[in-house]
Amino acid sequence: MTATETRRPSVVQSKGRTSRILAIAGIMAMVVGVGSFAGGVFGAWYTYDQAVAQNVVTPDDAAIAETGVRGPFTMWAQSDIITQHQLESTDGLYYAEMDRMIPQLDESGQPVVGDDGAVVMVPNEARASWLNATVLTTALGLGIVSYALSAFAIVAGLTLVVAGYAFLHIRRRALIL
Repeated sequence: MTATETRRPSVVQSKGRTSRILAIAGIMAMVVGVGSFAGGVFGAWYTYDQAVAQNVVTPDDAAIAETGVRGPFTMWAQSDIITQHQLESTDGLYYAEMDRMIPQLDESGQPVVGDDGAVVMVPNEARASWLNATVLTTALGLGIVSYALSAFAIVAGLTLVVAGYAFLHIRRRALIL
């Protein structure tokens, strides 16, 4: 026997090693796939359940009107209409485009002048209302992302289960040959 022959694994040893690797990869892929699928289903269910608990219905001027906010499309419609209403109430200005402080106005719409002769400044309530709108649209956006990640986890899980099954099938076929 030459030195090169002793270094090469036999065909039987190679088949056994390949068989173990395929078995481990197949089982791992299937376990991770089932976990991913289950996590995706749970994520979608949890997001839906939390949306139902809020009992929000889109207004009649939303893209999807007078519908319970439950899934990603109604979440988008609600977020979109919140932004539209906010822009209408702030004359098309976003938070960063508005002054933090504005002159206080009297009943006739004239600026109030203080004892020191300076115009009295007060917080801009229209600007502050953007904070509420931003919190609401961000929460709705997170719901949409949650649905998207859940869908990805479900598809990836199914793909891994099929790949794991394929590895085990290839292993079984290789052992027969």
